Amino acid sequence: MMKILILCTGNSCRSQMAQGWLQSFDGHLKVYSAGTSPAGQVNPKAIEVMKEAGIDISNHTPHNVDRYIDDEWDYVITVCDNARETCPLFTGKVKYRLHIGFDDPSKAAGTDEFVHNEFIRIRDEIKEEFFKLYMNQIRTQLKSGF
Repeated sequence: MMKILILCTGNSCRSQMAQGWLQSFDGHLKVYSAGTSPAGQVNPKAIEVMKEAGIDISNHTPHNVDRYIDDEWDYVITVCDNARETCPLFTGKVKYRLHIGFDDPSKAAGTDEFVHNEFIRIRDEIKEEFFKLYMNQIRTQLKSGF
């Protein structure tokens, strides 16, 4: 069983969407997400746009990365935007560390329609990048008896 941890700062938006997508690609993956400063709840707009795409993350809750530090991971993937944020540093035992950065849609400002469209844009970027990762790396490793 492959274990994957997705990290960002607040664990309320991008990492939650990435977790939802990866779980939808392969139900055999154990996918978790966490943040260094977890929010009180998953961003309602993230839940909304994922639901529009057919993925239910309404039962997800933000977690502190400390909860997972003693576990062993096949992948730890940071999803924060390097230009604007400091990505969490994970010091636990990890086979593969990756960074796939995305803008934070919760920082979008403007009309409701603009903000909603930013969440959709980031949701779709996360789907595309994580699907590529799944098809090109994770699935191949699973097939080879990883």
